Amino acid sequence: MVKFSKELEAQLIPEWKDAFVNYWQLKKNVKKIKLSKRQKQTHETHDFGVSIFDTFRFVARKFSHKFLAAGDKPGAIQVKKIIGGEQRNAEAEAEADNENEEEANEIYQTELVQLFPEEDEVKAFFQRLDEELNKVNLFYRTKESEFIERGEVLNKQLQILLDLKKVLLDRRRKNLSSVKSINAEIFPSSYSSSPRSDCSENSDEFNVTTPETSPRDDVIAALERNGINFVNSATRSKMKNGKPKMAMRIDIPATTPARAISTLTSMLWEDLVNNPKKEGQGDFINKKKIQCAEKMIRGAFVELYRGLGLLKNYSSLNMLAFTKILKKFDKVSSQQASASYLKVVKRSHFISSDKVVRLMDEVESIFTKHFANNDRKKTMKFLRPQQPKSSHMITFFVGLFTGCFVTLFSVYALLAHFSGMFSATEAAYMETVYPVFSMFALLSLHLFMYGCNLFLWKSTRINYNFIFEFSPTTALKYRDAFLICTCFMTAVVGAMVIHLLLRSSGFSAGQVDAIPGILLLIFIALLVCPLNIFYRPTRYCFLRIVRNILCSPFCKVLMVDFFMADQLTSQIPLLRHMESTACYFLAGSFRTQQFEICKSGKLYRQLAYVISFSPYYWRAMQCARRWFDECDKNHLANLGKYVSAMVAAGARLTYATQPTQLWMIIVLVTSVVATFYQLYWDFVKDWGLLNPKSRNPWLRDDLILKNKSIYYLSIVLNLVLRVAWVEAVMRFNVGMVESRLLDFSLASLEVIRRGHWNFYRLENEHLNNVGKFRAVKTVPLPFRETDSDG
Repeated sequence: MVKFSKELEAQLIPEWKDAFVNYWQLKKNVKKIKLSKRQKQTHETHDFGVSIFDTFRFVARKFSHKFLAAGDKPGAIQVKKIIGGEQRNAEAEAEADNENEEEANEIYQTELVQLFPEEDEVKAFFQRLDEELNKVNLFYRTKESEFIERGEVLNKQLQILLDLKKVLLDRRRKNLSSVKSINAEIFPSSYSSSPRSDCSENSDEFNVTTPETSPRDDVIAALERNGINFVNSATRSKMKNGKPKMAMRIDIPATTPARAISTLTSMLWEDLVNNPKKEGQGDFINKKKIQCAEKMIRGAFVELYRGLGLLKNYSSLNMLAFTKILKKFDKVSSQQASASYLKVVKRSHFISSDKVVRLMDEVESIFTKHFANNDRKKTMKFLRPQQPKSSHMITFFVGLFTGCFVTLFSVYALLAHFSGMFSATEAAYMETVYPVFSMFALLSLHLFMYGCNLFLWKSTRINYNFIFEFSPTTALKYRDAFLICTCFMTAVVGAMVIHLLLRSSGFSAGQVDAIPGILLLIFIALLVCPLNIFYRPTRYCFLRIVRNILCSPFCKVLMVDFFMADQLTSQIPLLRHMESTACYFLAGSFRTQQFEICKSGKLYRQLAYVISFSPYYWRAMQCARRWFDECDKNHLANLGKYVSAMVAAGARLTYATQPTQLWMIIVLVTSVVATFYQLYWDFVKDWGLLNPKSRNPWLRDDLILKNKSIYYLSIVLNLVLRVAWVEAVMRFNVGMVESRLLDFSLASLEVIRRGHWNFYRLENEHLNNVGKFRAVKTVPLPFRETDSDG
């Protein structure tokens, strides 16, 4: 049977862990009572010795406790509720049912009515229990008021949306050229942490005159009452009746490149509309914009319902924790004090309040009516998505592909050794085909490290789906990541074995060397395949993230965007291999076997600089965009880190072609500066470590891993792997084969370092969410409140 402490730890909400009942500390208090009682019993035994009447005394004491508990024995404790300095009997109030639920500053305090043999320990236990009860009540009240306020705002936003849809429906029914009712504009606005939407526009304008006899005056009044900001503008052109145009503001976040472009076009359009020389009617209400606003409000209702469900779960788990710990206390102290205290707990706000349940029912009914066409089954798919069950077939295939990979790799190593593919006479193989397969190997290694990250995040209860804003129903699990990795690598090594067998069988090199290119085309086709096979949501999510990285800084930067961009900074060798592969196949070198054509070209050498700079450039542009959105100078400092990395990478590339003393000094200076910059940012900013005032020496106050030595070892490991660039300066005198293997090994170590870095980066982000009790996404709303514009 699983202990309740482990069950509680497995079910509690990680971001709200500090707000839950500290069941483990209360267990320690109960244990102190038990130890104190045992010591006193031992002391009495030593004083009086053992008697034949001890058995009868024990049985009599047990029966007396039972009879007293069954009778009308007065309570051993009395719980008082202090409201504004005034003490009240909480149990009496519970029986009279006159508790005022609106009192936000209520404090519970327990007094001992009877004398306990272990009075000090019992008093400490109930003092701690009162603190936990007051903490739970206060947190529940705070979150309840937040969700209720959010629900009121969403209801107002929904009413605005319905009124706008009514206006749109009226316009569709009438001749658009004869409409003279509403004149409004919608300007784009940004939001710092908004989730993405598939809407391609982020602003809309519609301008119509407002004559005195307009039948839509009541609609305008309704919109104004619901918070739409109609602003008379002196700079706007006036219609023939002399009435000015009015403006309505809708905020749709520009989180995609298409929205960013739409922002610029909207600004230009607004300038044209504001030009007093331009007369005439404006554009109409945009149906796409209304759909976008509807999607945002729907997402906000889903998040509100999820938050209410978490709060309901919070209430039930804490109630169960109070019940369990009081039962333990009764068992240890041989008193029946739990009944009176549990009455108070049940009457406390976090149990007695039904506002959360009523709001959940209201959200369900609203969602069913306005977003699910009165289909409750569809509503539940949105509000309570079913978690996909993990299949044992995935585990089976992971083991199968792992065995196939190990076997095929052993066969490849033997074939390569006997055929002499790694000898100096087979330079063409090492210069052409081997880089192609190295690209696949580095990608597979990164997938394997990501699978390890997912496993460790799940084991330590780091809510990575919430941090990355992944959908729990389609997010990749660690078994899925391992399946993709092993399947991918098995295919690659299988292609390598087939390539060697055909080459040894006498086939021409031009035909055989096309195999890696065919394999690459297959993988690209599978990545963009529109069919719902092989993790399509994950594949398309990856493509969207890469698109946003390439378009930096023209779209909003979310956590998953800059996290993926950081991965790319560790995969520069892979990008260089992609350059070699593209040149090898596009230039036709696989037919002519003249691999020197690519590397001797000026364009190839220039592209090497571009490819080495690109990941750092994208990451720097993301920092610039975040500074622009959030006005946080830390992002500018982070931008400087990537600029220093770009300078160091450029210096090392130049030194590889011009190994002079001057360039070696430049490489040393730039690389040392960049390394210290990166190490400081890794340890202090990304990991949150090296805090001299922390209660964990030179770490941080909160640690997820219990063994502190792991953090110190991780610091040393990250430091060692960060200085792998020293190999480029030392220029070891090795052969071509050894040089290629050394480059591949260093690239693999950087991928391993990045996977190691990933865990602590997300651990720090998770602890930041825990510190702010942030367990629900804040979805931006499309319609701005009237008072927000001042």
